[in-house]
Amino acid sequence: MTGFFVLFIYLGIFAASYFIVTKVVHHATIRDYTSLKTVTFGDESAVRPNRVAGVISIITIFFIWGMFTGSALLPKFLHAPGPFVGTTEFTYTVEANGETDDATVTVVVYPRDEKVDPPEVDPGDGLAKNDSISIAQWRTGLVRVDTNDDVSKSDGAEVIAIDGQPIKRGETVQIENGSVTLSDKGTPNVAPSRGWQMEPLYLPPPEEVWKRTVTVLSEGFRNFTLWEHLGYSLFRVIAGFLLGALVGIPLGYAMGLSDWFRGWFDPIVEFMRPVPPLALIPLVIIWFGIGEGGKIILLFLAALWIMAIAARSGVSGVNISKVHAAYSLGASKWQIMRYVIIPNSLPEIFTGARVAMGVCWGTVVAAELVAAEQGAGMMIMVASRFQNTDIVILGIILIGIIGFGIDMLMRWAERVLVPWKGKS
Repeated sequence: MTGFFVLFIYLGIFAASYFIVTKVVHHATIRDYTSLKTVTFGDESAVRPNRVAGVISIITIFFIWGMFTGSALLPKFLHAPGPFVGTTEFTYTVEANGETDDATVTVVVYPRDEKVDPPEVDPGDGLAKNDSISIAQWRTGLVRVDTNDDVSKSDGAEVIAIDGQPIKRGETVQIENGSVTLSDKGTPNVAPSRGWQMEPLYLPPPEEVWKRTVTVLSEGFRNFTLWEHLGYSLFRVIAGFLLGALVGIPLGYAMGLSDWFRGWFDPIVEFMRPVPPLALIPLVIIWFGIGEGGKIILLFLAALWIMAIAARSGVSGVNISKVHAAYSLGASKWQIMRYVIIPNSLPEIFTGARVAMGVCWGTVVAAELVAAEQGAGMMIMVASRFQNTDIVILGIILIGIIGFGIDMLMRWAERVLVPWKGKS
């Protein structure tokens, strides 16, 4: 249910911001003459990232994150309904030897970082006695009602109703501010309302992640600084990617230019292409051990097939009229390769390189599971074992930022080195 509301809010903000920015603000202040072109649909030059949309998108993600974690960065009226904290009660009905009686259970729900003892209550008269229990928010608690009742389960006592609603073992009844489930042994299990907010164990608010970031920056993590962890991960990714490119690009060129190479290597490349790099971890460990070499080889295999296919596709996509024109001008095979094949295949290779780098970043976490002492992936996995979700989120954010930075750098290099992309 919470996921549905998150999606609903996200789509609502998207629709509202789109209408306001594109239909109101944009038409009021038109400064981009590209938007005045008669033909824009299908024209790549007319479709550029809307910076305002990008900023709103990022703010929206942090807004929803803070909204469903009760972040102190947002005013309370913007918070999603949180877990119940306070005092509530319910009545249970006991039947024993043909007699029934009611008793009230007082439930105190306290914040998770505090500890509150159950309040003292007047037990009252009759078979069933009033009782009390204290429960931390987001938790449940068993109410052993027969410990102070005049009759116990061994005497045939059975809880048959909660707040007047009939209940059997294994069933759940909704009460004010929560629910009560009768366990298989007939013991009421109280679950206070959790609201829509996420428990910090599963998703801490943004400010908690920031505090942990400052702590890790100053104190490090597992005897290494944060920059050392990121540096090791970056080194492994770049080394594996470069090895994959050094082997994959010549292999792709050979497959694109020679039918023999295409026939020989095509079954291997097409067989390995859909195999996830994670599936190769056991073989990499057996063949190359758990050292640094094994991790780099795994990343090398992750990039190899992508780069080979990109280079092959780049060669196959060269306009044949350009090759014929070069031949008619007396160009040799090497000159055609140097001035026609390579320049026209570079756009495909750059696209493949961006994809391969993304796959390598996704694989480095798994690669660092294998006896690594440093790295962002190792930091994430160790933190997950101790349920340090803030460090896990920190690692994920840093990996995403670095990966995005590398992708932007490669886009810039493509614009500089391949200015003819998209031009005939």
